[in-house]
Amino acid sequence: MKFILGKKIGNTQIFDENNNIVPVTVIETPPLTVLGLRSKEKDGYNAVIVGAGVKKRINKPQKGFFKDLGSFKIVKEFKSNKDYKIGSRIDVSIFQIGDIVDVRGYSKGRGFQGVVKRHGFAGGPKSHGHKHNLRAPGSIGSTTPEHVIKGKKMPGQMGAKRVTVRNLKIVGIDLENNLLLIKGAVPGYKGSFIEIKSKDKLQN
Repeated sequence: MKFILGKKIGNTQIFDENNNIVPVTVIETPPLTVLGLRSKEKDGYNAVIVGAGVKKRINKPQKGFFKDLGSFKIVKEFKSNKDYKIGSRIDVSIFQIGDIVDVRGYSKGRGFQGVVKRHGFAGGPKSHGHKHNLRAPGSIGSTTPEHVIKGKKMPGQMGAKRVTVRNLKIVGIDLENNLLLIKGAVPGYKGSFIEIKSKDKLQN
């Protein structure tokens, strides 16, 4: 499995070979540094620990873990059977145009929202006698079982959750500037870090 961490730059559009417009998300993917390794014999599974970004101030435990490799803002672990060495680099060149990837990140936080925005409720009738409850949720349960059923759609915190968008296609790679162009939208706000993992190409 191929993987990398990237920072969401924004959205734009490009033209394909047939001059059709393709909406893409631009992701900056600076090289990752391998910080540690997991082995099946010692840890029960094979994985690689990588670091990305730059953090100005780090504490002593982080200094001991990073050693002389640098100071990293993001540290992630990916399952992998490939042989890596501590200190080696992983860059965007491992991907190819046409690769199918899963992108994982945190969705934009929307704060506390009502049921109309959070769940798409239609709201109440806008007729006589409905002055201040147009966006109210309505009844939330019956007499029995005398409590609100778990999972009931109600107002609450919206967004800021880990989201995975699957089966996105890489349509462009800029090796000089460490950029990936992925068709479609990916979760997160501009400047947020996201995980990109490759998977087998979809069968027609």
